[in-house]
Amino acid sequence: MRFADIPGLEEVKQVLRQSVRRQHVAHAQLFRGAEGTGALALALAYAAFLNCENSQPDDSCGECPSCRKVNKLVHPDLNFILPVTTTKQVSKDALSHRFAAEWRAFVLADGGTYLGLNDWMQHIGADNKQGSISKDEAVQLLKLVSLKAFEAQFKVVVIWLPELMHPAAANAVLKLLEEPPPATVFLLVSQQPEKLLPTIVSRVQVVPVRRFQEPEITGYLVQHYHMPEVKARQLALVSEGNLGAAIASRDAPDNDYFTFFAEWMRSCFAAERNLDKLVAAADNFQKMGRENQKEFLQYALGLVRKVLLYGLDAQLVPHLPAAEQTFIGKFSPFVHRQNAEGIARVLNDAHFHVERNAHPRIVFVDTSLQVADLLRVPLN
Repeated sequence: MRFADIPGLEEVKQVLRQSVRRQHVAHAQLFRGAEGTGALALALAYAAFLNCENSQPDDSCGECPSCRKVNKLVHPDLNFILPVTTTKQVSKDALSHRFAAEWRAFVLADGGTYLGLNDWMQHIGADNKQGSISKDEAVQLLKLVSLKAFEAQFKVVVIWLPELMHPAAANAVLKLLEEPPPATVFLLVSQQPEKLLPTIVSRVQVVPVRRFQEPEITGYLVQHYHMPEVKARQLALVSEGNLGAAIASRDAPDNDYFTFFAEWMRSCFAAERNLDKLVAAADNFQKMGRENQKEFLQYALGLVRKVLLYGLDAQLVPHLPAAEQTFIGKFSPFVHRQNAEGIARVLNDAHFHVERNAHPRIVFVDTSLQVADLLRVPLN
């Protein structure tokens, strides 16, 4: 993994590069980012950059023996502590090192660095069990860091989802952070840092990792999967900055959510004159299937947000395709601070009811009538 493999996030990459260039590498760093962000990918790229034998000014070379081993997750000085549980293959002593092969396959799979805990649990066959970093992991961790680096400048320990540590494991990590072993760098990758011990957070350098922006996800999908830009934009909007979710949805059937949304809003606006169009739209909505219905409502929420921002300042919504820009420009006068919150609430409620198996046709008609009323609310 190189920095160049990760879309966007240039501001974070620059901070990480400078720490290595200036030889100010903190012994413990907390990569803080929600599921689907580049937190784990950045930690791996940083580990490669730290120990690259022929590093470039802005990235690891990707070709030296150290980089090749890091890229395959087999470098002897790159170690992982993970949430695990007993499975059919590992019926006792569930420790991270016993899942090394599964972890390599998981991370190196397409989009693996952007997936979350549930994906990992399914990958190892955990059924309904919850993963955790057990107290027994503390003993293994202490043995691990007591050894000197085998061949690299730094021994790197990546702790993925440290918020799932057993208190004994958390205390062992805290002890190591208070008295760090020489030439050892701890990279904690957390999705919920508020669940960590405050004393741990106080002893690490925090690296905040924001969600991906829509253009970053769109460009990544177009470049890596040769996806049509229209579909890539749609997935980027629905995924809400979660690149893992966007990658996982790339093989879903094509749905022209924008055209459906535009026609729906026109029908809502003319609902008093022509209810037949709303009923026909409800029939089409029902035919989508539950997952696509939920995805469409999520898309609608994102597009309503764009419409509101466009009405405030068109520059807040750059990079719009021509068709979307034309529609949003005409629609924006009808979505404003007096009704935007209400429209968002109605769409959220519809998503909630569809998720809980309410009759989709009834939900859509009810939602349409509420949206129609809200669109007629004047801006005071």
